[in-house]
Amino acid sequence: MSKLLPRIHSIYAAVTFVLTFLLIFPFILVCIWVPDWNKYGRKINRYWARFYFSLILIPVKIEKQEKIEKGKPYIFLANHFSYLDVAMMGFIPGDVLFVGKASIRNAPLFGYYFKKLHIAVDRDRMKSRAETMRRAGIALDNGSGIVLFPEGGIYTQHPPKMIPFKNGAFRLAMEKQIPIIPVTLSFNHLILPEDNQFLVHRRSAKMVFHKALDPKDFDSVESLKQKCFETIQTQLDLDNPATHSQKSQK
Repeated sequence: MSKLLPRIHSIYAAVTFVLTFLLIFPFILVCIWVPDWNKYGRKINRYWARFYFSLILIPVKIEKQEKIEKGKPYIFLANHFSYLDVAMMGFIPGDVLFVGKASIRNAPLFGYYFKKLHIAVDRDRMKSRAETMRRAGIALDNGSGIVLFPEGGIYTQHPPKMIPFKNGAFRLAMEKQIPIIPVTLSFNHLILPEDNQFLVHRRSAKMVFHKALDPKDFDSVESLKQKCFETIQTQLDLDNPATHSQKSQK
């Protein structure tokens, strides 16, 4: 019984994801095919994400430590412990392009949508990484924001402890002088753990938008990266004291 209810909830969440995506997909296609309508496709995605979390009965608490200016480009950087993280990126305000793994492009329908409206990167190929940063820079120049997981994927073995961040997003921020907003996803690793069981454990989710880090206040990529890491990790430790304590004792 301990796994029966989570399994039922997990199946329900998966079926709901597929059905709701199929429902909105024709509208997304129109936004892909009509010139200059891509931002509306991403807007549909934002509404879909919020609707989806309501349908699967997982409330999301949003905490903003300062106002996010409308129409201003930001680079949003979040911790990544769970497949649920990608769906929750729909709660980020404004027009943003998500930078994700190239393997997403292989998913039926969803891969086509992602390839056309967002940015896929093959982290094993230097040329792909360079092209990703180029496209991200163009998006920022055009007034859109960028969303990345600076860990590069779900790699940590001990959530809520992160692994060191990669440099790409921070170099881009310094080059373009675009503020970084650290984002903490506090409980997704508890709701949908990365343990190959794909069981959804029902509880509230939490997303914290921290104060923006202005590149001009930092003297190097490394110092900017370190501040972003410390900001997110501190919030994770505050929100997960029991989990943090258990991991420390192992």
